[in-house]
Amino acid sequence: MAKGYSRQIRERIGAAADGTVFVGSDFADIADTETIRRNLNRLTQTGILRRILWGVYEKPEYSEMLKEYVAADPEAVAKALARNYHWTIAPCGNTALNLLGLSTQVTAVWSYISDGPYKTYSWNNTKLEFKHRTNKEITGLSYMTILVIQALKTLGRENVTSKTVRVLRSRLSEDDKTTMLQEAAASTDWVYDTIRQIAGEVQG
Repeated sequence: MAKGYSRQIRERIGAAADGTVFVGSDFADIADTETIRRNLNRLTQTGILRRILWGVYEKPEYSEMLKEYVAADPEAVAKALARNYHWTIAPCGNTALNLLGLSTQVTAVWSYISDGPYKTYSWNNTKLEFKHRTNKEITGLSYMTILVIQALKTLGRENVTSKTVRVLRSRLSEDDKTTMLQEAAASTDWVYDTIRQIAGEVQG
């Protein structure tokens, strides 16, 4: 039976794209925690996976152009940690601006708000930071809604321009905009007014 578990875990990893980040809970439907841990460690030893952090693994992605393995995506690692601990998270600060195309400034720390505890994680030259926020600020909101709200708050009302609105309008799907209008209604007035502009409800 153990071999059956191992095969299922390997098949799930094999079907995933290179660069995919896994945590043990991603295999909870296949086996118990200890069996999963043993299998993931074994796959790490054979090079099928590489360990990023304790309990966090990546299916390595090799770049033919660079002739080396690509560094793990901090965003994927953050989402994997959130998945594992059942946190709701969203990028904040410069991280939010970068992911939405509102800044090209390289951030030294990938910052996220979370309804979990304050935590930091580091590997190689990368640092993740989770900042606790009250549940009402993030729980129950979609990832994109929180992301846009955090980006707007980081910019500040005086720095949100018509270009900001255009960039966000082009990056968000119609479904994102519809959901955001519903979910962000309780936001600060200027934030919600900007979201209405992004969604095309009002002119900037």
